[in-house]
Amino acid sequence: MPHYQNQNPVLVAVDCIIFGYDGESLKLLLIKRAIEPIKDQWSLMGGFIGKNEDLDGAAQRILLELTGLHDVYLEQFHAYGSPDRDPVERTISIAYLALIDINKYSRQINDQYHAEWFKVKEVPQLIFDHDTMVSAAMDKIRHQAALNPILFELLPEKFTIPQLQNLYEQVYDLPIDNRNFVRKINASGMLIKHSEKDKSGSRRGAFYYSLDKAKHNAQFKSFLSLISNS
Repeated sequence: MPHYQNQNPVLVAVDCIIFGYDGESLKLLLIKRAIEPIKDQWSLMGGFIGKNEDLDGAAQRILLELTGLHDVYLEQFHAYGSPDRDPVERTISIAYLALIDINKYSRQINDQYHAEWFKVKEVPQLIFDHDTMVSAAMDKIRHQAALNPILFELLPEKFTIPQLQNLYEQVYDLPIDNRNFVRKINASGMLIKHSEKDKSGSRRGAFYYSLDKAKHNAQFKSFLSLISNS
């Protein structure tokens, strides 16, 4: 079998930046590195590409091993190939971001990886260039959230308006005027209002809503104005 001559082998890995939202805080799922160097330091979940895997397949496998999840929002967004990014061997990493609902899947997380959720603003220092990856992933989410309703991937099937507003405020790190938000979200026609309420936060409670999947693509542009004008 022919081989490329005079070429040094390079390892290829996948790193998954896994975001979740519990109704109160936007969070990042981290693990402790199991091997030297810098063993037991906080890290993104990653692994090397298998011999018979493609990139997306490797990312899906890694996400499944850590969370028990499949068929969730998973997007490849950047490649990292600095020669000295990994002190062990020359390794190129393909970064993916994933968006999941913490409350729906928290019981399925695989404990063997010592995984832990951290609030995005309280993430500890990470190994190698993983801090750079997280920052780039947040930029990617903000960009994508301005084009399509990907943030709904972080919400349960039924959610409240305060939960939705809080999520947008945390992603964009800015306050949103409540009255404008409620008025514009209702005018968008994207949401279905339910009769039941969440009364965990107050006696009065807040109505539950769900995304109208038949309308959200057509109505999303009008919904976007609530961010820029609030």
